[in-house]
Amino acid sequence: MRYWLMKSEPSDVSIDDLASMPEQTVAWYGVRNYQARNFMRDQMRVGDQVFFYHSSCPAPGIAGIAEVCKLAYPDATQFDSDSKYFDPKATSQNPRWFNVDVRFVRKTRLVGIKELRNHPELAGMRILQTGNRLSITPVDPAEWNFVMDII
Repeated sequence: MRYWLMKSEPSDVSIDDLASMPEQTVAWYGVRNYQARNFMRDQMRVGDQVFFYHSSCPAPGIAGIAEVCKLAYPDATQFDSDSKYFDPKATSQNPRWFNVDVRFVRKTRLVGIKELRNHPELAGMRILQTGNRLSITPVDPAEWNFVMDII
């Protein structure tokens, strides 16, 4: 099993939205970064654990736990010309973008970015690295366990 941190803008999909969705599951759509896409397509497996991270909001931070519940498949938004995620170079025979489905596990207290930065045990966490803008990052098992202990 692997561990991940996946960012979502709560104005799009929050942890509360996920908890209220049918089957408490959502497709992680709209990723348009090749490295993040490759994490989903090539490395994520059913059962992998996810820190659900609220980003681009007044209080960014880990807001809950989710798990990967469906392996990568083509992101349908790349084919929808009305979608902001439309990609004219993508075809059904050669999709460029993928998503996985994640399922709600539980809501946690909000562990904000400032709090994460205060723990030397998390100094190597990708979300805390200067210039990191990836929406999906791997989490080291020791970092996962540390965060789980403080939430």
